[in-house]
Amino acid sequence: MGDQLARAEEFEKKAEKKLNGWGLFGSKYEDAADLFDKAANSFKLAKSWDKAGSVYIKLSNCHLKLDSKHEAAQAYVDAAHCYKKTSTNEAISCLGQAVDMFCDIGRINMAARYYKEIAELYESEANIEKAMEYFERAADFFQNEEVTTSANQCKQKVAQFAAQLEQYPKAIEIYEVIARHSLNNNLLKYGVKGHLLNAGICHLCKGDVVAITNALERYQELDPTFSGTREYRLLSVSCLYCGKLSVAFY
Repeated sequence: MGDQLARAEEFEKKAEKKLNGWGLFGSKYEDAADLFDKAANSFKLAKSWDKAGSVYIKLSNCHLKLDSKHEAAQAYVDAAHCYKKTSTNEAISCLGQAVDMFCDIGRINMAARYYKEIAELYESEANIEKAMEYFERAADFFQNEEVTTSANQCKQKVAQFAAQLEQYPKAIEIYEVIARHSLNNNLLKYGVKGHLLNAGICHLCKGDVVAITNALERYQELDPTFSGTREYRLLSVSCLYCGKLSVAFY
């Protein structure tokens, strides 16, 4: 491990020397980029994650000088994956830089992927509001690229967090939209009853018996098979129970 650290530091010194020395503009940055890449890999092998992350950022700057935005964005992603070992905030910052660059070059699918990764990092830190925000951004980008399965996965996370934050109308709307769109997809239609169940549970959490009764009628119209499912029976029984509680309380 010590040998790898020494090699990494040597590669980094050589890269800095290339940048500060004379040479053709393009050649100088290409040579430095190659050396920074070797330095970053050696720092990773030495498990010096912060140093590896900082060198990947230097590598990204070289790629930007060469007008290679895709490679620059990928270097920021590599930096983020190093910083994930030591600093969630640094990792999020690097992924945000990568997303901006991928958007600039029209790689929306890649941007969506890393918005999702940012959301997962916020989730790991129990920052539900920020996680919801970035899952929502990822869902929009995936939807624009017609990557339906990934979009739905992100939307479900948004709905889950909205429900946790007691934003029930938002959660209900998302679950119902996913259910409606899934009906026409052979791969997704089997999940419809689960989405409708989640929407129904959110209605129950609001404590509005009329709303859940109306929702159950709409769900049967949306999917005629729903009334024969355990999910429907659970919601129906819960609705009746809530109704009795409301009457007793009144």
